[in-house]
Amino acid sequence: MEASINRKVKDIEISGIRKFFNMVADKSDILSLTIGQPDFPTPEHVKAKTKEAIDHNKTTYTHNAGILPLRQAISSFVKKRYQLEYNANEEVIVTAGASQAIDVCLRTIVENGDEVILPGPVYPGYEPLVKLAGGVPRYVDTRATQFKMTAEAIENAITDKTKAIIIPYPSNPTGVTLTEKELGDIAAVIKKHQLFMIADEIYSELVYETSHFSIGRFEEIRDQVIIINGVSKSHSMTGYRIGYILAADWLCKHMLKVHQYNVSCASSISQYGALEAIQNGMNDPVEMKKTYQKRRDYVYHRLKSMNLASYKPEGGFYYFIDIRHLGSTSFEVALRLVEEAKVALVPGSAFSEYGEGYLRLSYAYDMDTLEEGLNRIERIITRQ
Repeated sequence: MEASINRKVKDIEISGIRKFFNMVADKSDILSLTIGQPDFPTPEHVKAKTKEAIDHNKTTYTHNAGILPLRQAISSFVKKRYQLEYNANEEVIVTAGASQAIDVCLRTIVENGDEVILPGPVYPGYEPLVKLAGGVPRYVDTRATQFKMTAEAIENAITDKTKAIIIPYPSNPTGVTLTEKELGDIAAVIKKHQLFMIADEIYSELVYETSHFSIGRFEEIRDQVIIINGVSKSHSMTGYRIGYILAADWLCKHMLKVHQYNVSCASSISQYGALEAIQNGMNDPVEMKKTYQKRRDYVYHRLKSMNLASYKPEGGFYYFIDIRHLGSTSFEVALRLVEEAKVALVPGSAFSEYGEGYLRLSYAYDMDTLEEGLNRIERIITRQ
């Protein structure tokens, strides 16, 4: 019977991140620096409103696009924070996390054979969704441009089959982000070729020395841009599964159909928690970001002392460590760290072939855990 399974499903694999995490999850002596999940508790005022939603029986289906107060709060938030104009009634869709939002976007715009351009290395969750939608992922090697997707690289990758580009920034796994000038150059290419742009901005609240600039600011490509965001990383609400889509009304109209038949609506209880987070918790990410920045600087200092640091992440909570000089594959080095140092990092190969030669370290862990993990790494590295 297995032979009759949808070939698209058979041909995709479990994420390399999860593969490696699952491989070491049942080993009690392994210190893991693998998962990109905030280690802060969900803010108390958000938890209180979530409980209140249950007590007040707000547990029924909602509007397919999400409760109107939440969509209004999202619209007001992105206008104030990122100078984005999206109408709450017709241009905001609340989703079951950013991952479902990406799936909805791709299944709406991609047809069989359409190509979708991705930066490499990149979060492994995009490629399977492109394939399940019938598309063909096309990677652009960003290693020579310090992991940044450039307008020139996109221009060179475009074919007559190209339908869309996905750019996540700040990036998982590299932590790099894009400037207004860089995004403006990309916007010109998008407009010229009339392509869709999916901008995954889930780490937008975790940008350090600069401020996040959204490609949605460029009015000339408004009809072509789809912005993905949510509260998972900003408010430590990963289990709430609340993301959202921002797009032109005519495009949202079609995406809402896919979303409706997929999940009907996001969790009602979670929506009320997200409403509190976005409406009254705009500053909740600030203290988290300060802590992440201290951790980032500490990790950078430690890696530099091991001759492993080549750049400092600009956002998010990941460090992509260059281990090419060690002469082994990223999986081999990661496995050796597990076996000999009892510390787990994610092999760079999990992030496409362009991640080979790197390891991803998540610094969404407390300082004691980071210090011990880096001590263990150093003991192995210095033995090379």
